[in-house]
Amino acid sequence: MLAITFLASGMIYLFAPIMNDGSTVVEDISGIVQVHIPRNSEISNVILRSLPYSITICIVVSLICAFFFSKAITKPIKHISETAIRMASLEKNVVSNIQSSDEIGMLSESINKLYQKLLYTIESLKEEKDRVSKVERQKVDFLRAASHELKTPVTALNAMLENMVMEVGKYKNYETYLPLCKEQTEQLSDMISGILDTSKLSKSIESEKSQTFNASVCLSELCGKYQLIAKANRQHFKMDWPDNLTVCLPPKMFSKALSNILSNAVAYTVPGKSITVYVKGRELIVENECQPIPEEHLKRIFEPFYRADYARNREDGGNGLGLYIVASILEALNCSYSFCSMIEPLGMRFIIRL
Repeated sequence: MLAITFLASGMIYLFAPIMNDGSTVVEDISGIVQVHIPRNSEISNVILRSLPYSITICIVVSLICAFFFSKAITKPIKHISETAIRMASLEKNVVSNIQSSDEIGMLSESINKLYQKLLYTIESLKEEKDRVSKVERQKVDFLRAASHELKTPVTALNAMLENMVMEVGKYKNYETYLPLCKEQTEQLSDMISGILDTSKLSKSIESEKSQTFNASVCLSELCGKYQLIAKANRQHFKMDWPDNLTVCLPPKMFSKALSNILSNAVAYTVPGKSITVYVKGRELIVENECQPIPEEHLKRIFEPFYRADYARNREDGGNGLGLYIVASILEALNCSYSFCSMIEPLGMRFIIRL
């Protein structure tokens, strides 16, 4: 503004006297006479005398405008700065409320978007950390349980063989105890195989991609196999589901989980009783008539190597990994499930929510 004032005053000072021709007409009685009156010095003096006032007014107006302009600029910047400090401490629901179409408004909007992405990333990292921690704890618990589970039969087998070598008491009869040792080694082999398969489970789940397929075909194939086993055990196998049951899951992992559930149902169903597989809405239900598992055992039934009835031997009760594998697969696939007892008819019910 001061520059404009100086420029305007200078232009007037230089050109105003030139634009005036300097002539004045004076009329007297005898006639018209043209008289030349010099005005350059007068105009120049007027401009010079008014210049301090113009400058003063310009300075005052500039200061007033600068005050309001700086206030209008610094207020949103200060708000953005305070908001950024709160965002740096990761406060929730912090938003920059600057609403304008200029660069400051665009900066405010960019900060809000960046902060929302930051919070989402942090939340995702926390969830991933919790998931990894849970997986690590499960691995440690599984290895601890596996080592404990293998220790007992290995110790028994070693003691039996040692007594046979030293020909202690009844163990002199090799023909009787060698088949028992072979049976014990076969059980150990099966258990080790199950442990190795379970240890590879997480990698198998991650490697297989989800895809949309007709689960009715998968159900028909699996249930057809276990229907033959149930028939050999004098059990009734009933099936009921729609022709087109579409799901989006990894097919192999889903089949493995369902196969373990069906195997469990066939293994513990009383001869002459029924196994029923049916679909209700988006729930896949497997029911088998048997002696219900007590509530105190149901709380731990999905733990590795856990057997609800310790009176059972390993041949009847399995290795205790079946339901652990089922739970691991369904949790990895984000499929909710439940396992509960039935009163009428008496038995157990496994529900998978697809």
